[in-house]
Amino acid sequence: MPGGKIAVAGLLLAAGEARRMGPGGQHKLLAEFDGCVLVRRSAQTLLSSRLHPVIVVTGHQHSRIGSALLGLEVEQQFNPAYGTGIGSSLARGFSHPAITKADGTLVMLADMPAINPGHIDQLVQTFRQHGGNVLARASCNGQRGNPVIIPKALYGAMRHLSGDSGARSLIERSELPIVDVETGPAALLDVDTPEAVIRAGGVLKN
Repeated sequence: MPGGKIAVAGLLLAAGEARRMGPGGQHKLLAEFDGCVLVRRSAQTLLSSRLHPVIVVTGHQHSRIGSALLGLEVEQQFNPAYGTGIGSSLARGFSHPAITKADGTLVMLADMPAINPGHIDQLVQTFRQHGGNVLARASCNGQRGNPVIIPKALYGAMRHLSGDSGARSLIERSELPIVDVETGPAALLDVDTPEAVIRAGGVLKN
């Protein structure tokens, strides 16, 4: 934390099985948006916001996801238990040694094509303004969304998540203040189905 600056890492969750995409074998994270594969676009968004380090948790089709990330300054963390749910991916990510050194970690789902570096900067700025002792969460008209910055005080609890238990219940139970950051509809847009990918401007690839 040079000069007292609050350090924020990035954690991109890209391990899920994308079951709602159907049996056709198309992976939503490999859909192209503006000519760029979605998982790569999401990683670039975090890198453009100068989060450091940026860790990508992979699982389902990890070889193809890894290939899509080649050349980017990210570290990949494979989650062998990815089939059990998002909790295992969060636990895996928050166990990464580089994450444990950061004062806060911004967690982003890799299937959110409308999130841009400006949204990330808003969240980081808010987190720093509050001394790194809050949960900073993207929202849309008061509706909670993603990404969210998790402060160091919750890292231990994050490492014990498992199965389909995500961070939401942990966040709601926490005694730390939650600061919602208005980022507009981008906070609520994820692409879980082929129709959602196309509606959001994506092009599916086999």
